[in-house]
Amino acid sequence: MTSMRDRLIVGLDLPTIQDAEKAVRELDGVANFYKIGYRLAFAGGLDFARDLVADGKKVFLDMKLLDIDNTVAEGVENIVRMGVTMLTLHAYPKAMRAAVAAARGSDLCLLGVTVLTSMDEQDLIDAGYEYDPHTLVLRRAEQIRTEGMGGVVCAASEAAAVRKIVGPDLAVVTPGIRPVGADHGDQKRVMTPADALRAGSSHLVVARPIVGAKDRRAAAQAIIAEMEAA
Repeated sequence: MTSMRDRLIVGLDLPTIQDAEKAVRELDGVANFYKIGYRLAFAGGLDFARDLVADGKKVFLDMKLLDIDNTVAEGVENIVRMGVTMLTLHAYPKAMRAAVAAARGSDLCLLGVTVLTSMDEQDLIDAGYEYDPHTLVLRRAEQIRTEGMGGVVCAASEAAAVRKIVGPDLAVVTPGIRPVGADHGDQKRVMTPADALRAGSSHLVVARPIVGAKDRRAAAQAIIAEMEAA
């Protein structure tokens, strides 16, 4: 990649399309890659994703798909037609296998979600998992590589270990990025932008520290400057 702007994904975690359009206007010329998740998707965000693509922007569609094989495959086939850059699904081997087959021949980068950055060991115990977060992340990273996915979503604190497993070519996308001094919110496994890049992250997802800032443009520029310094 030629610039850190291509490696910063701004999370449009906003309630309406009008709010998202305003954020994109304010970030014009600074950011070029945007994440659309559940909140915005269910407020017209899928059509907005198409508009962003038509405008030359990159879109990370954070849908975390998980269903029976045929349903996953059919969903991925339609998402390919949208022209987005990245799509998430939960890193279950059967779901990943179906998605990879459906996306074959396209430019869509499929990302396997390992363990949500809002979850710690007790959360996994409560959900019935026998693994601690780090062990489960590494197990799923191996499965992501084996199934031919395009990359991994994990906490930045796990990026170095994941990078060793998946090698240099797969994307390692890390949410839970917080600049020094920023509020962690509901994230439990966080890291600064510079440390995340040094650990092996290829893309950083930043939402509240940018879209929740009084001056979004300045906030994004400061994060990109920190990334460049790393």
